[in-house]
Amino acid sequence: MMKKIPLITVGIITGAAAVFAFLLGIIVTTSLPTIASRSEASNDYSKLSVPLINDAGESPFTKIAEIVSPSVVNISAKKTVTREVPGFDWYFEGPFDDFFKDFFRNPPKREGKTQTLGSGFILSEDGYIVTNYHVIKGASATDIEVKLNNKKEFTGDKVKIIGVDRRTDIALLKIASDERLPYLKFGNSDKVKIGDWAIAVGNPFHLEGTVTVGVISAKGRTNIPLPEGPDFQSFLQTDAAINPGNSGGPLVNIRGEVIGINSAITTPSGGNVGIGFAIPANLARFVIDELRAEGKVTRGYLGIYLQEITDDLKKALNLSSLEGVLISDVMDNTPASKAGVESGDVVIEFNGKKVEDLQSFRMQVASTAVGKKVTMKVLRDGKEKTLKVKIGEYPDQLSDVGVENDKKSKLGLRVINLTDAQAQRFNLDVTTGVAVIDVKPGTPAADAGLSTGDVILAIGKTSITNVSIYEKAVAKLKTGKPVIFHIQRKERKLYIAVTP
Repeated sequence: MMKKIPLITVGIITGAAAVFAFLLGIIVTTSLPTIASRSEASNDYSKLSVPLINDAGESPFTKIAEIVSPSVVNISAKKTVTREVPGFDWYFEGPFDDFFKDFFRNPPKREGKTQTLGSGFILSEDGYIVTNYHVIKGASATDIEVKLNNKKEFTGDKVKIIGVDRRTDIALLKIASDERLPYLKFGNSDKVKIGDWAIAVGNPFHLEGTVTVGVISAKGRTNIPLPEGPDFQSFLQTDAAINPGNSGGPLVNIRGEVIGINSAITTPSGGNVGIGFAIPANLARFVIDELRAEGKVTRGYLGIYLQEITDDLKKALNLSSLEGVLISDVMDNTPASKAGVESGDVVIEFNGKKVEDLQSFRMQVASTAVGKKVTMKVLRDGKEKTLKVKIGEYPDQLSDVGVENDKKSKLGLRVINLTDAQAQRFNLDVTTGVAVIDVKPGTPAADAGLSTGDVILAIGKTSITNVSIYEKAVAKLKTGKPVIFHIQRKERKLYIAVTP
């Protein structure tokens, strides 16, 4: 038999229960946002491979430095350069200023040795190493020294140049090591987002093993007028401190994966100002695979000259947007000419993908397999037209060290079209001709006084408008017979006699 509870007791219990329920409700209600926020935060942080701070109070960059640094190497390269003889500068002001400038425009020169310093990183346990082409440019394998993080050095026949690609500023080396080496893996640079962590590791100013941290500031940077090129550009921009000596070193993400190869800085002072550029990993991986397999990079080729769509061109051509690229010229007997491509066409789609701008289109064509048949949509006279083109092989195979584009005559020149991105670094105020980007010491061109940055306007009576015409004109030159080169050097035009 159940015992009866007095009514007063029931009232006390009921009241207490009500008060407890009320207080519990307040506590739960006020806690819900906090609980939800913690839950959401937990979900966000769970996506990270490392905690922001570990149990020991260390930042994630501590672990990244430990993982990455052993695979980063120091690369130095000795190369021969030609310098003007010190003390031979001529200063003159007066009515004969121009005469004396011409008379003394080619002061005596002498050859000497210089040493570059850069970084690189190991790609495989058997010793493949990637760096920038400009770090070893002009040096032979025997002039390159590779120093590992553990102070071991490789020189002479222990270092081999597998291949270089100046158009992306990438070089692939291999060292002969008796032991397995630590190496880094590539991440997916296409998935990198603006604001992601970016960690640069390298040897700036001879300071080995330097780690700097920042974020990805921008993606797809193009048309950057850099002294060493490259002309295929789609840079990752970062504010992680990058200085001279960082070139060729890795830019890694918070997981220690390589997302870029540190390549250049934009600076008025020569030091870091928070604007550095790295070659994206996905582009680098394509080039490295080609160099490793073939020793050179084979690229797709159409045989056309391109222009960006400006506001004025958009209005004149009655285009709906600035997207696409304008074909300014089509070379004879090329894949483009055979497919019926015409000057004035505006390319809006290539191989099923929309064409946004000149640089992205060049990358699309270059990365297309040689021999592949693709469709290309163009606007011609306001109407859309679909063309079928068979991709050719880019003829300018400069993946080999020191290749000239005038092999037959041995003038010692390397030239590019004025529309080439590399020409922008000279700030050329000309619209026709070809720009000289390299003059080999001790060659007819160097002896005649041609210099990097000169623009060749004519050879003999042949007007030079592009590299193709230049090469044909040079091929006709006779050994030992002087020929007049009409050139523009900065704001002045000159005639120079060159003897092949």
